[in-house]
Amino acid sequence: MESNCVKWVRLGDYISQRRENNSSLKYGVDLIEGVNSDGEFQPTKAITDNINLKPYKVVRHGDIVYNPSRLNIGSLAYRTGGMCIVSHLYQVFYIKEKYQSILSAEFLNLYLRRSEFYRYVDYDNFASQRAEYNLRKLGELLIPLPSPAEQQKAVNVWRAFREIKVQNECKAAPLMQLCQSYIQELKHKYPMQEIGPYIQECNKRNDKNKYSTLHLKGVTSDGIFDRTKAKVQDLDFSNYKVVKKNDFAYNPSRINIGSIALSTEDVCIISPMYIVFHVNEAIIMSEYIELWFRRKEFQRSTLFFASGSVRDTFGYKEMCNVKIPLPPIEVQQAIVNIYKCANEAKRIAEEADRLSREVCPALLQHVIHS
Repeated sequence: MESNCVKWVRLGDYISQRRENNSSLKYGVDLIEGVNSDGEFQPTKAITDNINLKPYKVVRHGDIVYNPSRLNIGSLAYRTGGMCIVSHLYQVFYIKEKYQSILSAEFLNLYLRRSEFYRYVDYDNFASQRAEYNLRKLGELLIPLPSPAEQQKAVNVWRAFREIKVQNECKAAPLMQLCQSYIQELKHKYPMQEIGPYIQECNKRNDKNKYSTLHLKGVTSDGIFDRTKAKVQDLDFSNYKVVKKNDFAYNPSRINIGSIALSTEDVCIISPMYIVFHVNEAIIMSEYIELWFRRKEFQRSTLFFASGSVRDTFGYKEMCNVKIPLPPIEVQQAIVNIYKCANEAKRIAEEADRLSREVCPALLQHVIHS
């Protein structure tokens, strides 16, 4: 199975299973990590009280780790940096030393982290009693073996995108924390005021179906407008609400988990169950109040004030009763400027992540078939 000058080889000939475990209990719970579907190591979310760490597997720099029952959704990662330990359910392997000069572990990680491979895993597991892709199966896989230079080209592009992503994530987090700390200080400097006098509900409807499914949105728990996942075929959108730029929209039954967003688009339409309002910008900046809505404190308060209301929803009346510190516009602007920087860094990180998922597979295809 070859494509032009690129040789295809059996993966099992080039890799070895790492058989090192934590039998001596040398490593503690602080070193437990798992692999998420984005191909990233992260601290375990499992309860670790009284857990037996002896069967946990040791992961070293340069190893590739995957979850056999979740490989089809991307639970595979290349280890950089220090060691960690993972559940005995994971598979851990590395490139044999004699082949490390001709097969890059990072290139192999990129090759395996393609949607085509995930579909292949699903297909290969079809009708299996347990949908687990063990190391024996993985070893039977045929992989392309381009020149080390071509492998490195793909790896360098991936590294560049990852570096941009990480750098901007590192900028966004402290900037957002700074915004929230300023707001916390404002609570002690300025009286808390209800926002009711400074907001206005918007009930404009999509009369005559002026806007179509192309304009249809919903609000996620991350506080962003996104295309709705509801079935909308043959629906009449004439009663849907129109949302304009700088309007807020929120789901009164899900605002407690973050389902409120500030629109940055010229226009969209949203389900009539949502509540839409805009802010008197002469008194309150939209981005300033948006920062307040992002606070866990606000989300908890919506649960409290919705309790006992009709269907436990947080309606427009409850929104009007929300109290916030109201400093002068210039103070709000200073905080909003930091907030915008944080959002821009976050946007760049997300864009770098998206491009890495799109460009790297395409580049791999070019390397394989060139």
